[in-house]
Amino acid sequence: MAEDEQEEQQTEEGSETEQPKKKKKWLLLGLILLLLIGLSVAATLYFLGFFATEPEPPAVEEEQAPQEVQAAIYYPLKPEFITNFEVRGRQRFMQVEMTLMLRENDVVPALELHMPAIRNALVMLMRGQSYEELQTPEGKELLRQQALFEIQGVLEQEIGKPGIEQVLFTNLVLQ
Repeated sequence: MAEDEQEEQQTEEGSETEQPKKKKKWLLLGLILLLLIGLSVAATLYFLGFFATEPEPPAVEEEQAPQEVQAAIYYPLKPEFITNFEVRGRQRFMQVEMTLMLRENDVVPALELHMPAIRNALVMLMRGQSYEELQTPEGKELLRQQALFEIQGVLEQEIGKPGIEQVLFTNLVLQ
């Protein structure tokens, strides 16, 4: 009987020592599982670019730094231009309002100073146009480009640079 009691005590002690071992195994398995889930989430976020930082632009010396694009300045040419045409014995008229687009503030005083030469060049250009050609979109675009070249030519001659980027027709009426 004494032996039976000893065996029972040993089996009770053995089961008591096995229970903490089982708890430790489950706890360790749970921690490993949580670690794997965390790594999976981190890898997914990494590949989706969540952790990506914006690369720094390479250092550029001041001499080679690109110039910033200045805001556009719009300079309307007032008063509008009115030209007449003789078409098959009838008088036809064209009224054009133009605005110049430029980027440098120092060109505005030059425009004002040389406005008589600019207006003369534009009047001469418009007087040489064909009424039939001006009725097409291509003809109007060609007139716009020619006006740009005329103005840039006057400014190039007077101030040494083209000065303007675009000529914009804000109103063009043919009748």
